Amino acid sequence: MSEYEFVLVIHGAVDDDDVIGRLYDAGCDDATFGSVDGVGFGEFGREAGTFADAVSSAIRDVESVEGLEVRRVEPDDMVTLSEIAERLGRSRESVRLLAAGERGRGDFPAPVSHLRSRFRLWRWSDVAAWVGATSVEELDRARFVAVLNAGLEMRRIKALSEEERRFVEELAAG
Repeated sequence: MSEYEFVLVIHGAVDDDDVIGRLYDAGCDDATFGSVDGVGFGEFGREAGTFADAVSSAIRDVESVEGLEVRRVEPDDMVTLSEIAERLGRSRESVRLLAAGERGRGDFPAPVSHLRSRFRLWRWSDVAAWVGATSVEELDRARFVAVLNAGLEMRRIKALSEEERRFVEELAAG
């Protein structure tokens, strides 16, 4: 078994002593809970056979406490240039030059969001694979978090019509 570190972003009052007690009783004695700007989180160091097992069991444990719902897992697959630089141990300017094609082999992954903004977003799994900076296990972990976060977001947004929901499920099924 290995220990995996991750953060669950949680909707609900995780800074209440009674709730924290119930979280520990539910199996979350391997986490520290708190909130930042009113957003709850649990920072886990969980032992499991795989990263997916660790995250899945933590989500089940948290959601077994009435009134709590996991909204996202971090570190997220969506990253800014600054986050890419930090994860790669490079300067932001060095990464900007890679992204602009002014350094490196010129085929840096395209941003996936905010294309016309100064604060574009990339998928860490795409960048890490391009750079060759991470192991297959780490790439699989980043991809799992990306898909899991998409599923958590789909669960949260319940305003889709039945037709829209079917269409999204068809797309997800491939």
